[in-house]
Amino acid sequence: SNQTDRTNDRPTSLGSNPRFELASRGHKATLIPVLSFTFVSLDTLSDKLFQPERHGGLIFTSPRAVEAVKMCLEDDERTEQWNMDIKDKWNAKSIYVVGKATAALVENLGLVPLGEDTGTADVLSRLILEREDANILPLLFPCGSIKREVLPSALRENGVPLDTLMVYQTAQHPDLEKNLKNHFTQQGVPDSIAFFSPSGVRFCLETVRRLSGEQLVEIKFAAIGPTTAEAMMAEGLSVSCSADKPTAEHLATGIAKALQ
Repeated sequence: SNQTDRTNDRPTSLGSNPRFELASRGHKATLIPVLSFTFVSLDTLSDKLFQPERHGGLIFTSPRAVEAVKMCLEDDERTEQWNMDIKDKWNAKSIYVVGKATAALVENLGLVPLGEDTGTADVLSRLILEREDANILPLLFPCGSIKREVLPSALRENGVPLDTLMVYQTAQHPDLEKNLKNHFTQQGVPDSIAFFSPSGVRFCLETVRRLSGEQLVEIKFAAIGPTTAEAMMAEGLSVSCSADKPTAEHLATGIAKALQ
């Protein structure tokens, strides 16, 4: 069957590749990038990273935020300084992450992540609140322009100080509409469409509706997790499957089951 994934994350951010996982279950997948990213405020981020004594810890809720940190360390002198003592000073504090993909990138920086099994910002905020209180220094939270308010709100309500810094901006991928149109023209209406983020839903849906017409109801819509599923339902889509965990394997299993 003709299987389409719409993805904002590169497949690698899901650990294994959705295309491979679906192929092993007898389905053909096409990955269409939904988002493009621009990094911003890296000088400010760099200043904050090299003054760990001013913060109580770090929070990463996306692979892109870790990528921004990596970009701050590209200069040899900074890398040396980071490896010599800065990363150890951060490791003496808590480094909170959502999900395995983000955790793996954090480990590549020489940092020790906490919370890789949380899976959502909601669950991570509960872990932070169990471990921290209002007396700590602010937690540094590099994030994107489209971030959910769940975590900042939960910490604010409980008096845990947070230093939020937007380090990347998210926009619609410039070729999204063209790529979708080409796919529908060449392959026809897909059996299934998987979304990997609420912004993916927002940017794709109008085009998908237009291209599939009356066949929209025949498409099995899949979500990478509960937040994306909520965004889909809010748009009136019927969600055929939501992955039990945000991995390519769990998503492929759910899609294969929905298509039986």
